Parts: sequence; structure tokens; C-alpha cells
Amino acid sequence: MKSKYVILASALLISLATFAQKDQIKSAEKALKSGDAQGAVSILNDAENMIANAKDVEQAQFYFVKGNSYLELANKKVDESKNLSLAADSYKKLIEIEKASGKQKYSTQAATSITDIKGKLINSAIEDTQANKNSEGAKKLYDAYLLDKNDTINLYYAASTAVNAQDFDTALPMYEELKKINYSGKGTSYTAVNKATKNEDGFNSAKERDLAVKLGTHEKPKTEAIPSKRGEIYKNLALILVQKGKIEEAKKAISDARKTNPDDSSLLLTEANLYLETKDYDTYKKLVGEALQKEPNNADLVFNLGVLSANAGNNADAEKYYLRAIEVNPNYTNAYLNLAALKLEAEKPIIDEMNKLGTSAKDMKRYDVLKAQREGVFKSVIPYLKKANELDPKNESVSKTLLGVYSALEMTAEAKALKATM
Repeated sequence: MKSKYVILASALLISLATFAQKDQIKSAEKALKSGDAQGAVSILNDAENMIANAKDVEQAQFYFVKGNSYLELANKKVDESKNLSLAADSYKKLIEIEKASGKQKYSTQAATSITDIKGKLINSAIEDTQANKNSEGAKKLYDAYLLDKNDTINLYYAASTAVNAQDFDTALPMYEELKKINYSGKGTSYTAVNKATKNEDGFNSAKERDLAVKLGTHEKPKTEAIPSKRGEIYKNLALILVQKGKIEEAKKAISDARKTNPDDSSLLLTEANLYLETKDYDTYKKLVGEALQKEPNNADLVFNLGVLSANAGNNADAEKYYLRAIEVNPNYTNAYLNLAALKLEAEKPIIDEMNKLGTSAKDMKRYDVLKAQREGVFKSVIPYLKKANELDPKNESVSKTLLGVYSALEMTAEAKALKATM
């Protein structure tokens, strides 16, 4: 008989606990409706330990009210990022519970709220990056990705934003995850100008965009190919690993990526860049040569070969590659600059010799020869500096160098005209 009383007592305790949970959920709902979202959260936190024993429908209601409470706090800008994430966690628990029970009462509303939270996180992250708060923005973008892992572009932007914040410890696992899912980002962009806002709006498909144009809300439709982002992803992953002293891991990461994506030329360039960073110039040159066979008209590749040759002291090859880069892309500013810098290197030994000369007739004759050689060096760089200045008129380094050349050659009219534009 005694054991029966124990069973009855236990049943009574469970029943009382259930009533208490219902009362607390109702109290939380009442507090939320009255505008006291924080009070609602406090009430529900007190009931958290008992909710696991409640019926599925009550557990779902509990997390629905809790999610709404956190969301309301976020809407009031109270620990916005934290409360958005807590709201999303509550809604996800609710959806899991109703999915397991087969009875859906709050899931549709919860899913809508999660989509709303995702949008708020992304918009808040954009505001953070515009205010140069990249660490905060990266976290929000990653939280947005966790809400919807199908929307992998948020993971990519989270990693890139973390790099902008110089927060490499945060960025590394994000890039590793991008590698794991073999993210590319390659696709097609469909845009049109909104007539009301004058902004360029994006669309999910050409059909959706064309309909907006047909309805008259948008104009100037544009379709653009979005290139693969794998090269950038693996480049950043490799550079972070190199910074941490994990050079072999960096090499393996890119090697594995190339095996998985043999037709992605951006990965070949990334691997070449890694060997350049680690000063393995022979392997770099081999890889760049391989890349040039695939893309002979890639101005960046040719330019980088010029840089490599210059660093190795091979000025003849460097000049050849810079000129080839200009041939491929006549507006390649850095190629003009590097050509000018390369040629100006010839001035130093001339000046050094001039400074050692005395005042004898022989020395004075030699001085005149060297002076003419120096003037020849200056004259040879004028076309490159003028073109660089034309392409990048705001570059003070270029304009000042060109001005110095004009002054050395006593080209007064040209110097005066250039000063007027500075």
C-alpha cells in the first residue's frame, strides 16, 4: 500500500509541475503583450529546467513565446545581435519539437521569424562594416549562415569580413568550412535599376527581373557572370596558414583544391602566389608558365613575371614582361610605374660615379658623358610616367616623380603645366 501512495504522490507532483509551467508560459505571454519582453524572458528562464518534462505542445509554446520575447528585445536594440541569435535558437528548438511530434502549430510563424532575423543580421552586419566594425559584422554574417546553411554566400562574406578585421583566428575555420563544402560562388547576376530609388536591385532569375521591367518598376536590365571565388578563398586560407607557420598545410590545401577543381585557373594562380610568398621562385615561375599556357593574355600573370624577374635582378626579362602586360592591357598602370622604376635604377650608378669625379680635364670630360647618360635615363621614363599619371592622376608619387624628371631636364613649361594639375 505504501508504494501506491508513493506513485500517487509522484503523479501529483508531475501534475502540479505541468500546471506551474502553463501558468509561467501564460504569465510570460502577458508580460510580452504588456511590453515587458525582459520580464517574459526572466519568467521563462525560471521554468527552463522543468520544460523538458512537459508535453510537446507546451514545449513548442514555451520556445515560441521565448523566441518572440528575445526578438522583441532585439527590435528594441537591446543587445541586438545576442538576442537575435537567442531568438533564432528558440525558434529552431520549437521547429525540431513540432517536427518530431508531427503536430505543427507554431512552426510556420517561427520559420517566418527566422527569415526575418536572418535579414536583420545581414543588414546589421552591413551597417557594421560601413562603420569599420568588421569583427562585429563577421559574427553576424556567420550567425546568418548558421540560420540557413543553404545560403552559403553568408559564410563567404563572414570569412572575408573577418579578414578585413585582421581577425585571422576567426576567419580560418570559416575558410576551412568553405573548403569542406567546395564553395565556388560562381553564377550569374540579374539586376535592373529601380525607377523609384534609382538603385540597382538584384533578382533571383532573369524571368523575375524581366517581369519587373515589363511591369515598369525597373529599367536597364543587366546580366553578368559571377566568377569563381575559390582562388580568393584558398589564397586567404593559405596566407593565414603561412602566417601561422603552417606552410606545408597551406601547400596541401591548394594542391587538394586543384585536384578537386582542375579547370579552375584561379586556383593555379593562388598556388603560384603561395610559392612567391614563400620565396620559392623556381616553383613560382614554373606554375606561372603553366598558367600562361592556359591564359597567354592574362595581364596580371605577365606583370607578376616581371616583378619576379626584377626581384631576381634580371631587368631585361622584367622589362620584357612589363611591356607585354601593357600590350595585353594598355591601361595597366602598375606596369608603366614599374617600367619607369626599373629604368630609373640606372641613375644610381651614374650619380655614384659623378660624385667621385674631380675637377681635372679628364674628369670633367667624363662628367659630361655621365650627365648625358643621366639625361637619357630621364628621357626614357617620361612616356611611362606620363601615361601612369594620365591613368592615375591622384597618385602623388607618380606626379612628384614626373615633376622631378622635368626639373632635372630643365623642362620648365612641362613642369609648370604639371604643377597646375597637382
